[in-house]
Amino acid sequence: MTLRVLTWNIWGRHGAAPERQRAIVEVLRGVEADVVFLQETWADQGGLCQAEQLAGELGGYQAHWADGPWFSGRWLGNAVLSRWPIGHREVHPLPRLDGGPPYRHAVVAHIDTPWGAWPMISTHFEHRFDGSRARLLHAESLLGIVADVRQRAGALPVVIGGDLNAVPDSEEIAMLTGRRPGVDGVVLSDVWEHVGSGGRLGAEGATWRADNPHVTNSAWPNRRLDYLMVSWPRTRPVGNPVQTFLAGTAPVGGVHPSDHAAVVADLITPAG
Repeated sequence: MTLRVLTWNIWGRHGAAPERQRAIVEVLRGVEADVVFLQETWADQGGLCQAEQLAGELGGYQAHWADGPWFSGRWLGNAVLSRWPIGHREVHPLPRLDGGPPYRHAVVAHIDTPWGAWPMISTHFEHRFDGSRARLLHAESLLGIVADVRQRAGALPVVIGGDLNAVPDSEEIAMLTGRRPGVDGVVLSDVWEHVGSGGRLGAEGATWRADNPHVTNSAWPNRRLDYLMVSWPRTRPVGNPVQTFLAGTAPVGGVHPSDHAAVVADLITPAG
């Protein structure tokens, strides 16, 4: 058996949000992921939560989301959807360069899979072109969170899905993947680099794409910004990807679901 995971920045309430919501649901139904990592999902304080809504519309999923911080009664952040029960839940703030109150997070869900409690993390790094220093801070913090989760969890590796807003040859991704110093004792492997079409720097893996009309006016399209990663060290071959591909790249009912493409991967399980 394999574990199918998907990560996707679903673009908040921008554009034709109700039509995009229907398109998002159709893409997720088609992929049939066991675990879904979402970024830029929204909620109204005391009202609707998009992650919960998606879990209900898809049927058979549970949702875990950050539930704050709130800005004028609204929230935009990360979530995890799971076909299996979500046991222990955590939310870790990512630090800011200026030391101000954090608004970016790593959402951790310990999922009760058939192979045991499997830790999953959804996250989203600083988006500005010139935000590499902030992203390096986020990357180091994420590695620390992964190291802490691994110490407290069982033998299963940590799986991370996120919009990291960094290209594969950036310093931020280099830190996460062990190409430059980060946090001792933990490295993340990028599944697209392992088995993705075109390899690490191949254009086939671009998730911020010029062929998406939502990206028409982007100053820098055709970048791979969204990642699925698995922690190392891990017991081989558990967590190794056997395939990865993009989803949500085409319109559904005439509507592109998001300004980002989703990344999907099948990972080897202990029973695999």
